[in-house]
Amino acid sequence: MDLTFKAGGRPIVDRVSLDVHPGEFLALVGPNGSGKTTLISMLAGLKRPHAGTTALDGRPVEGIARRDLAKMLALVEQQAGTGERLTARHVVELGRTPHLRPLSPLSQTDHAIVAAALDAVDMTPFTERLWPSLSGGERQRLHIARALAQEPRILILDEPTNHLDVEHQLGLLALVRSRGITVVAALHDLNHAAMFADRIAVMDHGRLVALGAPAKVLTPERIAETFKVRAFVEASPNGRCLIRYAVPATRPKDPIHEAS
Repeated sequence: MDLTFKAGGRPIVDRVSLDVHPGEFLALVGPNGSGKTTLISMLAGLKRPHAGTTALDGRPVEGIARRDLAKMLALVEQQAGTGERLTARHVVELGRTPHLRPLSPLSQTDHAIVAAALDAVDMTPFTERLWPSLSGGERQRLHIARALAQEPRILILDEPTNHLDVEHQLGLLALVRSRGITVVAALHDLNHAAMFADRIAVMDHGRLVALGAPAKVLTPERIAETFKVRAFVEASPNGRCLIRYAVPATRPKDPIHEAS
């Protein structure tokens, strides 16, 4: 694909080529500013690359009608807006829009899909709550439910565990993996990536610097070079791994300044 995107003449994503396999969970990891969100936006068709092409089923994404694309691909962004007067149920119902004819109401099947999506993210008790009354984590779970209600073949997630407690972080990642659909997720937590991803793509300064199974990619050397931390990695026979971080060394305080 050789995707390149520039801002102010500077490449934010620099000649990244990446094939996503049907049915796999691909995690994008990298430090802040490494280009993950921009790459996600190009994969989802929200941003047009300055060079290279994003293709779906061999067709350039920018050439696919938005309604048709929404039937195949769902995106959950880090910061996604929603109308303030909507209830939780109405937010998730928006996921059915690509499948409806203009001005047609939701069918019984649509309502069942919405109910199942709400239940999947543990938000059924909040069905009639208004959007402004919900916490950040509850809103994030609704955005996930809305994406599931689209019934996409491909689910693209940009930091989906933001605002979620540990229970819902793990539950969400297990949920999307269990669906058997193609998942591309930008993640901050390297252990989450190692637990759930089939492959991990490491971004650094806009470039793709590593791609492969978790245990092959998340080595102590790669973590030190890309993330600037020391780590101990325990690899397992199934290609996954567990990462333990070393406490960073701190410089001793200046006794003169400390006394003052």
